[in-house]
Amino acid sequence: MDKASIVLVTLVLYQSLLIAVGYWASKRVTTEEDYFLGGRQLGPIVAALSYSASSSSAWSLLGMSGAAYMLGLSSIWIAAGSILGAVIAWIYVAPRMVKFAHENNTVTIGDFLGHNVESIWQKRIVKASAIVILISFAFYVAAQFQGAGNTFSSTFDISLDSAIVLGAVIIMVYTFLGGFWAVSVTDAIQGALMVMASIALPLFALIKIGGFGPLFEGLGELGRPELLELTGENIGLAAIGFALGSLAIGLGPIGQPHLLVRFMALRDEKAMRQARALTLSWFIIVFIGMFIVGLTANVLIPNPEFGAEAILFQLTGIIFTPIIGAIILAAVLSAIMSTADSQLLVGASSISYDLKFGQRYKGKEVLVSRLAVAFLVVMSILISLYLPATIFDRALFAWNALGAAFGPTVVMKLAGYRFTGKTIYTALLTGFITAVAISLFPDTPGDVIERSIPFVLGFGILYFGREKD
Repeated sequence: MDKASIVLVTLVLYQSLLIAVGYWASKRVTTEEDYFLGGRQLGPIVAALSYSASSSSAWSLLGMSGAAYMLGLSSIWIAAGSILGAVIAWIYVAPRMVKFAHENNTVTIGDFLGHNVESIWQKRIVKASAIVILISFAFYVAAQFQGAGNTFSSTFDISLDSAIVLGAVIIMVYTFLGGFWAVSVTDAIQGALMVMASIALPLFALIKIGGFGPLFEGLGELGRPELLELTGENIGLAAIGFALGSLAIGLGPIGQPHLLVRFMALRDEKAMRQARALTLSWFIIVFIGMFIVGLTANVLIPNPEFGAEAILFQLTGIIFTPIIGAIILAAVLSAIMSTADSQLLVGASSISYDLKFGQRYKGKEVLVSRLAVAFLVVMSILISLYLPATIFDRALFAWNALGAAFGPTVVMKLAGYRFTGKTIYTALLTGFITAVAISLFPDTPGDVIERSIPFVLGFGILYFGREKD
């Protein structure tokens, strides 16, 4: 059996497993809360692995390894920023959000933001939240479909357009069927695959090179001194901006709706504490692993056949047998699917629950939610086909926009501050619009402005607009 056939058989078996999980989960869905939050019965292992996989997406494997390949040691700041984000989310946000969600029966981020404010502003906040989510996730999911398309296209020699549609349909099927339970369980499987790939690939790459000593010697012989500098260039304002901008990625997770719902769905605080330890371990392993993959690829593949974001596939082909390579490929698809499915589900909740489309068809709320998933899939396919961009740039744009829109209010409300609905509404739109506007300008050093200024503006509006005791 040739390599393509082995990969195909492995992927067919893997995708069949995911669809089977979707069918199993569909039997547990009777209400909108079941479909979107799994009845708030999420345990620690599934919560940790599904959160990790959903948070990381295609760029954690393809983007992080590609960044390390292009930037060298300075890409460690990107890894550090991602790990920092997980630390903040699980130590500060998670325990407070679990308590809040259980006490107030919140289902969506709009529910949370609009809680305990004036009725007219509560409606505006929920609608604005839904619109921000739909716009951002349309681009975010498109990035995941593009990643899936690149994977299928490079593996089976089919057109990129056909590959994007194929990957999108697979993701849609099990999300459509089983909702939150299907997404969480499949994400847990995918998260486990991702962490195994992040251990095996850098380990065997280092063994092939001979260890860290020969790795750094090899990097030094490439004629690219920036690969061995922690700032990517000589110390200066641009270098500091790069480091701060990369660390500012850590602000994003605080406001990601598809991650916050994991906290809302946890069954209790004990499960949260156990999930926290597992999640932080996962992040360290995956991001440091992909950092090492990118560095080793410079030595093993100095002249790549494809772009930097495909370097992981080429390295896998050099190191592993076709069977192991097929499993690694499944791990990459896992990274893609685990984010896309969660985002599709939260986007569907915005349409069905927040915008009240589900309430217009009494007794058919779950059907409306499933149709909303299908609608978002079609919209994201069109964006990925007709508005091309890199996976990293598209995902980072949506990450920043969502984080800036929701992150400041999440932090401040969970800290116990009270606000008028107008203040929350203003902070939400200011953060989102500023993030979108800045993204249209040429890149600044490390994108520090894009990744931090919208957050600062949102926090400022909330701080000065808070209600005094």
